[in-house]
Amino acid sequence: MGYGIIRTLIAVLLLLHLQKDAVMSLHPQPIAPVPEQTAQIAHAAFPKGNPYLTLRDQLGAIFQDEDFAPLFPAWGYPGLSPWRLALVTIMQFRENLSDRQAAEAVRARIDWKYLLSLELTDPGFDYSVLSEFRDRLLAGSAEELLLDKLLERCRALGLLKARGQQRTDSTHVLAAIRVMNRLELVAETLRAALNELATVAPAWLQGMAPLAWYERYGRRIEDTRLPREQAQRDAYAQTVGADGFHLLDALDAPQAPTSLRELPMIATLRQTWQRHYERTARALASPGEPPEYAVRFKASRELSPAVESIESPYDVEARYRHKRDTAWTGYMVHVSETCEPTAPHLLTHVHTTPATVHEAQCTEPIQQALIDKDVAPQEHFVDAAYISSELLVHSRDEQGIILRGPTRPSQGWQTQIEGAYTLEQFAVDWDQQQVRCPQGHPSVAWWEHGGGQGSRPIIVAFDKQTCGTCPVRPCCTRAKHTGRRLRLPSQDQYEALHAAQTWSASAEGQQLYKRRAGVEGTLSQGVRAFGLRRSRYWGLAKTHVQHVAIAAAINIDRIVAWLDERPRATTRTSRFAALAPANADNLGEAAA
Repeated sequence: MGYGIIRTLIAVLLLLHLQKDAVMSLHPQPIAPVPEQTAQIAHAAFPKGNPYLTLRDQLGAIFQDEDFAPLFPAWGYPGLSPWRLALVTIMQFRENLSDRQAAEAVRARIDWKYLLSLELTDPGFDYSVLSEFRDRLLAGSAEELLLDKLLERCRALGLLKARGQQRTDSTHVLAAIRVMNRLELVAETLRAALNELATVAPAWLQGMAPLAWYERYGRRIEDTRLPREQAQRDAYAQTVGADGFHLLDALDAPQAPTSLRELPMIATLRQTWQRHYERTARALASPGEPPEYAVRFKASRELSPAVESIESPYDVEARYRHKRDTAWTGYMVHVSETCEPTAPHLLTHVHTTPATVHEAQCTEPIQQALIDKDVAPQEHFVDAAYISSELLVHSRDEQGIILRGPTRPSQGWQTQIEGAYTLEQFAVDWDQQQVRCPQGHPSVAWWEHGGGQGSRPIIVAFDKQTCGTCPVRPCCTRAKHTGRRLRLPSQDQYEALHAAQTWSASAEGQQLYKRRAGVEGTLSQGVRAFGLRRSRYWGLAKTHVQHVAIAAAINIDRIVAWLDERPRATTRTSRFAALAPANADNLGEAAA
């Protein structure tokens, strides 16, 4: 009897130990059908149907435990079924719920229990399981499963086909940080570094920190009153800079623990100080004395490019960008979706980047991701930011995708002045390696320039004497000592660019390109209903998980609408605007 009690106690202690350490193993189980009582009450509660009921009845469970098997160790406390957690994650972002609210919905809502095959009496799970599941996805680079498994199911049902038409566009994403000016940034970065050191090495920090630091950095900088006068602000910035260098010097000293120098927040402090401060050594008063330094807070014009700047110590990957009339700190998300008129418009890929990454740098990785998923389009509709002559050729020859969209205008002052001669007005003879200007004069030099980054542009020069006496010289060149010079891409790029411009100008091209406009409605849907434009988390990786889950959630809405045969909503027009006569626009232009 006593031996049995001891064995039971040992088992309980072992179980508690495993729970405490959160070592979860996976034991895949077949997905059970919806419990009879759950199904009965759910159908009674939703006689007209429900999105989650329709999704479960038509698509099944979508995920299997085996899909996530590589993310779990072979031993440990049995974890919750990952197929359920994946669905909860998508539903959470579909309804814009927090982790606590999503866990409560699992316990309380009959439609969620139906989709998850849960008994009515199932108590659910603690909300912390959801963040642990997202971390597990990130650690295993498996976040794309949330969208890809849904796309696989759609492909099996004939709702998604490769080699069709797709469109891509982007929008800005605000980082989950407080935007700070430079003075706040440097002070808060130092405060964050002190907090991290106080967590991992409190005794060491207490032994080296001056008493003034506790008053200066004990509270969040936004809660303190910073100086208003410029001279006082300069003095405060210099004090913060000196404090930061003092801390870095102490960390670099031989007696400091080596592990402290490798802390992420210390790396952030070093990078921030390198960008915003300059330290120069003063002349020593006598040999053997420690060096003294002059610390200077750099002027804004001296700072390195924004692509290298840290805007917050709490999200070091968020970047500042100014694009047309919009300025923000955070990220960019690029959304790709199908646009076939006879099938549901499904999101096939989301690509998240820091805000400073230009759209043209994303075209190739987006297309490669679509190829890897086996959902690559035949035609890819994008705006001018995603197109260049190099990308037109690469998409066609390497990816097997035709890039469709307007091309960016040629560079140069000629494009800004009416009647000036732009590159498009020159006739190029590639066989003879000669170019003829609009006045009929041939070029006199042609050479391949050794330009950087793999491109080798062709430079074409016209005779200086001919251009000097030309009557239309002011419309062609402003060069004082040479004739007109042109910079041409390679022949295949030039011809691809010309073909794209011809297609965009044609009536067929303009009509077909109208399909790209629909992706702006998708972005609007994502922003207004799913929180696409505001990151919930710090860091690029976690923000991307959010975007993948949102894409899957939007697809669920569209799949259910397609299965229910609900037509797509048309562009909204106010009742007054609908009364306008057909020629209202022309009348307005005439009045102006």
